[in-house]
This record gives sequence, C-alpha cells and structure tokens, in this order.
Amino acid sequence: MNELKVGDSVFVQSFKHNGSVHRTWSKAMVIDVLKDCYVVVTDHSWVVEADKRRWLTREPAICFYYKNHWFNIISMVRKSGIYYYCNVATPSVYDEEAIKNIDYDLDVKVFPDGSYVVLDENEFAYHCQKMNYPEEIKNRCIEAKKELVKMVENQEKPFDFSYINSFIMKYFELICDKKDEKNAD
Repeated sequence: MNELKVGDSVFVQSFKHNGSVHRTWSKAMVIDVLKDCYVVVTDHSWVVEADKRRWLTREPAICFYYKNHWFNIISMVRKSGIYYYCNVATPSVYDEEAIKNIDYDLDVKVFPDGSYVVLDENEFAYHCQKMNYPEEIKNRCIEAKKELVKMVENQEKPFDFSYINSFIMKYFELICDKKDEKNAD
C-alpha cells in the first residue's frame, strides 16, 4: 500500500457509526507523517456536510489525524488567534483513497486564551441509543473526551502556539516550493 508523504494532496472523510458519510474535505496537503499522526492542512478546501451543504474553509487549519487515539484535532489559524476543534472519533486510517475515521459526536472547542467548552453531549447520548453504540465504544469516547480536556488544561501538544507555528511555517515553505516548481516548468 502506498503511504502518504509530505506534499501529497489527500481527501478526508468522516463517517458516522452507522456508516453514513458525516463530512468530507475535498483536499488537504500532507505536511508531516508522524509515527502516530497524519498532519495535514486544509486551506480554502471545500467541505461537504451529510445534508449536502457545501462550504469553503476560510483559513488554514492544521489538522492532526491520530492513528492510535480516539480523537482528531483541527487547529484553525485566525487573525485573532488559534482556535481548536477537537472531534472524538475512531483512530484515523489512510486507505489510499482518503484519511478516514468515524465521528462520535463529542467535541471540545478551545479558544485562543486556553478556555474550552465540551460540545454535543446531548447528541452523543441520543446517538448512543439511536445507533446502539456498544459499551466499549461509549467508554472509549468518554475516555477520549477526558484525555482531550486534560491535554488542553496541561497545554500539551498540539495545544501549544510554538508547535502549531512550526507546522504553519512548514506549510508555507511547501507552498513556496510548489510555486517555484511550477514556475520552473
């Protein structure tokens, strides 16, 4: 199987427990492949929601799709600071078509000042019953939410400006390199 490498463009797909498509990103640029994580940037990428609504991302977002953790983290780089949107989800896999995971409703939104809010607990409870989540899945999701909150409170990576900044710089270097390659042709 072909592995992702820095500079590749990749599709991202998120599903629900019942197999339905939750959300897709039309393109993301791979900026690093770590032992436990795909790091990609979405920048002016089309996003399609389950209800077919489409929207264009407004700013670069450094996205961390973990291979062994039950969450992914999207850090949105805005003029007012870095905002994080953390999704409780299965570990992400790459299958040569896309980076894929199953979204389990619970989210943690983190603001530039480090404050945070846990979102969608009612949606999680509803889907637990409606989609009959197994106990193991419920427990993993609750533990993942706790792990995310702890990471935020302890300002662990990637909840660290210098860490995100290093990926922003890497992204801009890759963009410049790609432009130079096009101009050389």
